[in-house]
Amino acid sequence: MAILDIAAVLVSTAAVLSFLNYRFVRLPSAIGLMLIALMLSLGLILVGELGLAGVEQAAERFVAGIDFNVTLMHGMLSFLLFAGALHVNLDDLAEQRWLVGLLATVGTLSSTFVVGGMFWVLCQLFGFQIDFVYCLLFGALISPTDPIAVLGILKSAGAPKSLETKITGESLFNDGIGVVVFVVLLQAATGGEGGFSLGSAGLLLLEEAVGGVVFGLLLGALGYWMLCRVDDYTVEVLITLAMVMGGYALALALHTSGPIAIVVAGLWIGNHGRRLAMSEKTREHLDTFWELIDEILNTVLFVLIGLELLVLTFTGKVIVAGLIAIPLVLLARFVCVGTPVAIMRRKREFSPGAIRVMVWGGLRGGISVALALSIPAGPERDLILPITYCIVVFSILVQGLTVGKLVQSVSKS
Repeated sequence: MAILDIAAVLVSTAAVLSFLNYRFVRLPSAIGLMLIALMLSLGLILVGELGLAGVEQAAERFVAGIDFNVTLMHGMLSFLLFAGALHVNLDDLAEQRWLVGLLATVGTLSSTFVVGGMFWVLCQLFGFQIDFVYCLLFGALISPTDPIAVLGILKSAGAPKSLETKITGESLFNDGIGVVVFVVLLQAATGGEGGFSLGSAGLLLLEEAVGGVVFGLLLGALGYWMLCRVDDYTVEVLITLAMVMGGYALALALHTSGPIAIVVAGLWIGNHGRRLAMSEKTREHLDTFWELIDEILNTVLFVLIGLELLVLTFTGKVIVAGLIAIPLVLLARFVCVGTPVAIMRRKREFSPGAIRVMVWGGLRGGISVALALSIPAGPERDLILPITYCIVVFSILVQGLTVGKLVQSVSKS
């Protein structure tokens, strides 16, 4: 199926489901769309079981024809990260820089090993044959909180500003770190003898993470320089669009982290660029454009997550393992978030219930599913992918629906 046909079906489906959610379900957009898409997928599977297999098979072929990993990681992600970073106040982020930096780096790395270790024990208990490096791979893909999911929920949660900055800042950066760690571990898992070493892993981390920051700064500086020299909102919006599309593609070609580069560039344009290089009219048009891009792509993404159920294979044993993995992942996040917060509490104040909100508000989303889908076909992928999907569905539907109430209860206490 042609790309235009795929886009037409997805956007049309997203529009219909958005209408149904707005008129009848009335859940927050991302959660409502994913829930309805899941129900649609289950309905199609039921239709197939009742004898109308042609309908289910047609839907499966359509979803199987969409490369979720490429669609998100090399398509939607750059736009969504830039749109999110564009509205993060750099001064607020600077106040939380040590905690955000610690959680995005040490927190993500430690969570990878904590989750990986617990997942290995879980696999041994269930009799799944899987190498430890693949357990670490699972830890790397499930540890980062998804900025796409987090930003959408926090808009309506009413969290204190400082707490919102912590969660948003961490989610914007830890997915980039998580992707880099995942790439390193995937190379270790699939590189074969002599194809991987600690030296090459360290070099790859340096190239991806540090290179992403440096490239992002250069990209932001170039965009800022161009914006300062024009006063036409159509040209200025086009410049930001070129930064996202061209910048992300060039970052990947240079083997640096595209997500980190786009976040850094987005922070630059959203702060210095917004204040010093744009007129009020340009700011209004820029915000409207990127908010619309953000809403449309979020809508399509969460519909896609729901429809992915059609092409996944579940067994009773895997479902039980996935359900057990949910509290294990939450426990790992509690340890890896709670420890640095508890240490830093000795020198600075945190809002009430900060650890609880940061743990429960650390949603997993499409990035985890996309990374799981990028694992080469084999028994490891067949195990990791459905378990990842169970965690993501729980995270968005259960945590996403209740984090607002948790924030409100914490604020009142």
